[in-house]
Amino acid sequence: MNTVKIRNIEIGSGLPKICAPIIGATKEDILVEAENMGSLPVDIAEWRVDWFEYAFNFSKVEGILKDLRRALGETPLLMTFRTSNEGGEKSIKYNDYAELIIRAAETGYVDLVDVEVFIGTDIVKEIIAGAHNAGVKVIGSNHDFNKTPDKDEIVERLRNMQELGVDIPKIAVMPKGMNDVITLLTATEEMYREFADCPIVTVSMSETGVLSRICGEAFGSAITFGAAKNISAPGQMGVNDLSTAIKFLHEYLQ
Repeated sequence: MNTVKIRNIEIGSGLPKICAPIIGATKEDILVEAENMGSLPVDIAEWRVDWFEYAFNFSKVEGILKDLRRALGETPLLMTFRTSNEGGEKSIKYNDYAELIIRAAETGYVDLVDVEVFIGTDIVKEIIAGAHNAGVKVIGSNHDFNKTPDKDEIVERLRNMQELGVDIPKIAVMPKGMNDVITLLTATEEMYREFADCPIVTVSMSETGVLSRICGEAFGSAITFGAAKNISAPGQMGVNDLSTAIKFLHEYLQ
């Protein structure tokens, strides 16, 4: 399996990398969170643009990206506009979504962009090509806040993302009980063992699914998401507790 190297980290080898969201409506709130990242066990910072009050004004978005790049130093920056269809704060037309992500990639300030892969194959391929032309890696994502699909469906979605050409396929699902968490982990292991040629990311959301955020290394998930300050999805742990838990597990997996 190929790993993904970004700045000072290698996704897909060693411990799962901890990604923490930066959530804020104002420039001031966003930069305060970013400046706090340096004191925390965070490998990747994710800016959730959909929370920003001027998310549809690209000049202001670019200004924030420039300030984030300066504040984060060598910590990789993932830019995400999570649409309302997949649990985000704002709705957006697909053409505007594609333009936003490609223009952000072209600024040179971001290292990864998130693309919701089920908005349509043609537009997703356009975004992937635009990001790759700018030297930016792509996380292809899918979020199901209603249920946990069966194992075969989860594997199929991840394989479809991989075939589209994303660098890191990601799926997050909602469990209704521990059996659903087991389904997600079983699908993760199967995808990792049989089909993955790049790092994959899987999450079972809510408090029920918190185990999936800790044990990714054992099943093949390369990134886990934790909260530096504000959570961006149900069930996120604080990054300090998350770091302690995955390091503890890592010691016993050797």
